[in-house]
Amino acid sequence: MSSVAHTRTGGFTIGLRLTGTLAARPVAETAAWAKASGFACVDIFANQRGTIREWAQAGVPVGTIDLFNTEWVGMLSADAGKRKATVAIAQQAIRETAAAGAKILFGVMLAEDVNLPRKETFRYMVESYGQIRDTLKETDTRLAIEGWPGCNAHCCNPESYRAFLKETASPHFGINYDPSHLIRMGIDPLRFVKEFAPHVVHMHGKDTFIDAERLYNIGTEQAGAFGDGLPWGGWFWRYTIPGAGRAPWSALFAELKAAGYQGHVSIELEDGDYNGTIAGEQRGFLAARDFLQSA
Repeated sequence: MSSVAHTRTGGFTIGLRLTGTLAARPVAETAAWAKASGFACVDIFANQRGTIREWAQAGVPVGTIDLFNTEWVGMLSADAGKRKATVAIAQQAIRETAAAGAKILFGVMLAEDVNLPRKETFRYMVESYGQIRDTLKETDTRLAIEGWPGCNAHCCNPESYRAFLKETASPHFGINYDPSHLIRMGIDPLRFVKEFAPHVVHMHGKDTFIDAERLYNIGTEQAGAFGDGLPWGGWFWRYTIPGAGRAPWSALFAELKAAGYQGHVSIELEDGDYNGTIAGEQRGFLAARDFLQSA
């Protein structure tokens, strides 16, 4: 494939998020494969910030880069000194990212102490991220917040996203829309995007399979007693490539198109059928690309 791949509905360009074995390969090598396979962008870890220009020169620009390496929880820490120090790290990362030519940073809102009341950690989150609002504005960058629901995270359901966006009141804070997390939580991904599409600044192509038999036998409140959980998942659900789960992709893309979304759909490969080897991950990315081109 020599041309850039697009979704059938909406015409969104398709990229990839590097999280597995391919993330450790040399940029030139992975970029050559990605470009030849029609991928329009790559999402990378914070420790790869120094490679932003290299990716662009290789013809596969950076779609998003993680704001932090491991410092996420510092923004929601009960320790005011730690919050202040983490804000300074974030401000520097934003400036370095903008100077290198990337425009969207990626974030997750993780609590440091998962036992603290959510009202308390929400207050810390609004305070800390409020202090990087001007830096985002000055650098003309945006923070795409993903709703991974681990570590007692905020901004992973409609209630929390709604409250944070209201409190921060800035177009420089947006949503990384990933329907897989909503599906595992039992939240309708189509209803979500109908409400929040104007705030979406980046999208992950990842799906969730629900094992109906396991759900019947175990339910949602207890862990299974007689077996292991599913790979890249829990007791009754697992992440998959798009098309192998429950996400209504064409309908989701139609809503985003109607709202004026013009960003990428980056495939995030977290699927036990493909992860673990370079060849397997390449197969997974290509299968996901092919599905999204038909959706």
